[in-house]
Amino acid sequence: MVGLADKAVSEARERVRSALIASGLALPSRRITVNLAPADLPKEGSHYDLPIALGLMAAIGAIPKDALAGFTVLGELGLDGSIAPVAGVLPAAIGANARNEGLICPAACGPEAAWASPEMEVIAASSLIQIANHFRGTQVLSRPVPKVNEAEPSLLDLRDIKGQESAKRALEIAAAGGHNLLMSGPPGAGKSMLAARLPTILPPLSPAELLEVSMIASVAGELQGGALTNKRPFRAPHHSASMAALVGGGLRARPGEISLAHNGVLFLDEFPEFEPRVLDALRQPLESGEVAISRANHRVTYPARFMLVAAMNPCRCGRATEPGFSCKRGPSTRCAAMYQERLSGPLLDRIDLAIDVPAVTASDLILPSPSEGSREVAARVARARDIQAERYAALGHAGIRTNAQAKGSALEDIVKLDSAGQALIRDAADAMRLTARGYHRVLRVARTLADLDGAANVGRVHLAEALSYRTLNDEARQAA
Repeated sequence: MVGLADKAVSEARERVRSALIASGLALPSRRITVNLAPADLPKEGSHYDLPIALGLMAAIGAIPKDALAGFTVLGELGLDGSIAPVAGVLPAAIGANARNEGLICPAACGPEAAWASPEMEVIAASSLIQIANHFRGTQVLSRPVPKVNEAEPSLLDLRDIKGQESAKRALEIAAAGGHNLLMSGPPGAGKSMLAARLPTILPPLSPAELLEVSMIASVAGELQGGALTNKRPFRAPHHSASMAALVGGGLRARPGEISLAHNGVLFLDEFPEFEPRVLDALRQPLESGEVAISRANHRVTYPARFMLVAAMNPCRCGRATEPGFSCKRGPSTRCAAMYQERLSGPLLDRIDLAIDVPAVTASDLILPSPSEGSREVAARVARARDIQAERYAALGHAGIRTNAQAKGSALEDIVKLDSAGQALIRDAADAMRLTARGYHRVLRVARTLADLDGAANVGRVHLAEALSYRTLNDEARQAA
């Protein structure tokens, strides 16, 4: 085996030999060289087993020599000749279709490969014998059928949360425009409950988004049974997660949590408890919507367009905002400032909505459940997102689906302030010392508020509410 093969590829010779013998085929008793070209590109993974085996079968005449022409092949072999599923079949099928080639893959991965194109030839077999019989014409394999796992109804609902009306409002705005959200409050205020119910008000994935999300899940090996899912991702890594786990990396440069949350939500609970260097690694993906993982011998770029939802306590003990509380570390304001110093100013500048979630009182808990739940809020969010999609499609901004993705040039077309609005944003920018990024994020949130109201233009009231969500962020940024 030559061609910069790693340990998994080098061990393929034993799996291939055993699989061929179990299938009733004997290799010739002479030296066989398998050249994995190009020779200077590292090869890794077990998906080379099946193409090596089929190449040997064609060489010894077990299948017609021209049978494999125009096919991309991948799959792992068992010692009994069975073909085990591998990761990355969906992007491999899309790449093969772009080259006008067919695909040979494991039967368990056939449903995801069938999504590449309805005209593409896909051979999904469970053993080497089936592939040999298929090419001989004695057992023709039918084309696999695309499969989708419908999202199960969630038992969570916004109706479960009593009180916190301002937090629910901020959650609705974040969902409608795809904005980043930071919730700060004492322990037990309901921050995690609010974040857990965010997926219940998000619209289902569009066909294009479903394909993007499924390609990442396929590379990460997280597609079950080859079926795609129309549920938006919701990732909630622990605060001890490493940089490679969060942004991607490792030996094979696998996608991280931010890529697995593409077109979905990344929830970071106990925000300041993450390592500062790990949090600062989010700054570039939050701005560009993708992450580039560079290694000495290769470079991989994964999409990472996600909603960042973070929750934090005001200080280490969580009681800094409690009336009459005196912290043993010193003044409560100093304790809170020291805790918030773990968050860098540039990272906080990328937060669109920063809200204070106060503690829930007993009088709130004994009240009956609110009449409005996730279904009603989800309907308003869906209407707002439809308005945004139609707007950006009409303006010719390809790839932009939500206000959070709008660039500076697009903002000039969609946000046209009157004289009162211009005066307000000018005075607020000077008083709050808004950066250029912060200025644009205020406009994006104001545009989302107008879309929720069904207004064609951004009014002064929308701008004022958008600015109110920067107040807490501005204080935390100054502390950082």
